[in-house]
Amino acid sequence: MTERKDKKRLLLINPVSEHRRGFAQDLTAKHPPLGLAIIAAHTPSNWKIRILDENFQPFRYRDANLIGITSFTPSAPRAYAIAREFRDKGIPVIMGGVHASMCPEEALQHVDSVVIGEAESIWPQVIADAERGTLKRIYRGDMQEMNGQPVPRHDLLHPRYVFHSIQTSRGCPMNCDFCTVTAFNGNQYRLRPVKEVLDELELFRDSGRALFFVDDNIVGYGKHHLERAKELFRGMIDRDLKLNWFSQASINIADDEELLHLAAKSGCRLLLIGIEAETDKGLKSANKSLNLKRGPDSYRTVFRKINRHGIGVLGTFIFGLETDSPEDLLKRSRYILSSGVDCVQASVLTPLPGTTLMTRIREQNRLERGNFPEDWQCYHFTGLTFRHPFIPAGDFDTIMQSIWTKMYSPARIIRLFFRTWWRTGRLTTALWAYQSNLHYRHIVFEKSSETQ
Repeated sequence: MTERKDKKRLLLINPVSEHRRGFAQDLTAKHPPLGLAIIAAHTPSNWKIRILDENFQPFRYRDANLIGITSFTPSAPRAYAIAREFRDKGIPVIMGGVHASMCPEEALQHVDSVVIGEAESIWPQVIADAERGTLKRIYRGDMQEMNGQPVPRHDLLHPRYVFHSIQTSRGCPMNCDFCTVTAFNGNQYRLRPVKEVLDELELFRDSGRALFFVDDNIVGYGKHHLERAKELFRGMIDRDLKLNWFSQASINIADDEELLHLAAKSGCRLLLIGIEAETDKGLKSANKSLNLKRGPDSYRTVFRKINRHGIGVLGTFIFGLETDSPEDLLKRSRYILSSGVDCVQASVLTPLPGTTLMTRIREQNRLERGNFPEDWQCYHFTGLTFRHPFIPAGDFDTIMQSIWTKMYSPARIIRLFFRTWWRTGRLTTALWAYQSNLHYRHIVFEKSSETQ
């Protein structure tokens, strides 16, 4: 069958910041722009769709009838520059995603329309308006239930991605001080039916690629959520999918040995767990209520329980919390080095738009990087963008360079590889943890060579 000549062309674009590519330079650190694949699945069949992904191909102008751009905050200036290329030629540009949703008035200075929030519910209207030439300036998506949604167009994503991405839930009730998830996806934990998830996973059975569950918490926040996670993992086992995977989870995953057993048997190799701080003071500052309730003394026990099931732990820690002193930074570093965590994401507190952290810092007139949109490219989690109450920016950078150099030294990364192998009994897990530590080492090297 030949393709209809009268099809309209929709170009969906995933921009990448030109300021600091860091993590994105590593092929195994890149994850597909699943949101664009979801939008493509909601687009009528009379449109020809292409995804232009700067993770693999630098932007080059291509003719189209409509442009859709998504963006995280650090890549927003790049998204706006690309949008201008099309607007100068009279092609309408729509922008969505978390940054545009938090900063719609800013985005509207660079694009024709903005979709605020989850776009699925409003996308058919957007397309209909585009076909009539009557695009509105702002569209607001509803937070719909996740059942009965079309399967994302994974076939449009670049074939060189190491990981497939799939989403099984949205929303978070925690509302951590630094996080945009609650603002963007709401405070209700919404779940896809397990059968629909498993049917989508069948698409990846023979791909030879690993899997990333993009959920902010794969196991949820209550007992019924844990049971649902078990149902999902049992389904993967029963269907014999043989997919190695990783995801994010809350610290409560260690409370259920059966859950950990099923996760490992279904292919879990690595879990990202948000630790953030090792003291009550730090956890209160971040409003990390779940960890605060359990207490920092539980962390090492959690790591060991997870390791015993053959799963590695990627622990995230935040430096530059508003209660931090220079000594607190060093104490956190020493804690991480002795904690037994397999790999570490050690980031700098960054006030993203839409967070309570950003609201507070703006109200207190403490924003140092506020020349927007240009300065958004500096919000890459490796440097202070606000005036810290207790640590001058220059001192902070010096301390962090010393911390990162020790944390991601080649010798330490190799030692962690062998320790993870020994504690988990799985070479694959140790290799995944090793690769993750290398990702963050790449960031450190780019940071150290960046022109300030």
